[in-house]
Amino acid sequence: MADYGFTVEVTVKEIKGKCSMGHKIGDKVIFDGLHVKGKICCSALASIFPTVYAFMWGADFPWDRVRDITTAPCLDEKNQVVFELKRNRKCPWFKNKERP
Repeated sequence: MADYGFTVEVTVKEIKGKCSMGHKIGDKVIFDGLHVKGKICCSALASIFPTVYAFMWGADFPWDRVRDITTAPCLDEKNQVVFELKRNRKCPWFKNKERP
């Protein structure tokens, strides 16, 4: 069976207005299955995490031009932060073990 579970790098790509939590364009957060490396506000995390989780386990979205890149916004409609998610398929972190 194949190994899976992919690291996802999240980058702030756009801010519409001013982020009240201080996110800036270019800020990065890494999700590697066990850790979250970087800073992200709780509201943004809550809104983008379902997409991050699906993406790290191999979900593909038909609206994306590139299979391993997608976007997800936070929910603040007046000061919305748009995040770009990049999946790294070269280093799966979940090793599926054969059952006896």
